[in-house]
Amino acid sequence: MQEWLAELINNHYLVIVFLTFLPFLELRASIPYGILVAEQPWWMVFILAVAVNIILGPIVYFLLDKLLHVFLHIRLFKKFWDRTIVRTQKKIHPMVEKYGILGLGLFIGVPLPGSGVYSGAFGGYILGFTRKEFYVATVVGVLIAAVVVTAVVLTGANTFDIFVKDA
Repeated sequence: MQEWLAELINNHYLVIVFLTFLPFLELRASIPYGILVAEQPWWMVFILAVAVNIILGPIVYFLLDKLLHVFLHIRLFKKFWDRTIVRTQKKIHPMVEKYGILGLGLFIGVPLPGSGVYSGAFGGYILGFTRKEFYVATVVGVLIAAVVVTAVVLTGANTFDIFVKDA
């Protein structure tokens, strides 16, 4: 049993998948891990992290949709939802109409903690995006984040050497 667990932990591709599924980390952690720690080919890490992160989007949106419908049967939650969320939806509707899928995609794509597929799914759901619109925004956002993170990881190791004096 211990050998099996050790072998599982040593499977870098499973670790990449696991890190990609973690909220607030997603491919922002799995790409650096795969390239810098696991020392896997960057293109393989990129493809795996992007595929898993894109697949994660519909799963999170679906679960969120089902879960929120259950909570909306609770009177206190429904009252909060109608007072806070519905009012906010009406207030920011013009911005959603203006920026739409691209705006949500950019939010998902900003490679900072707190943005990503999980928060994008919640935001997209609250803002009234359809599943199809959210899926397109997910693909756009994940690709943006993956390109940025991969570029930083591939160039970042030596980028700051210009600021360090050799002894």
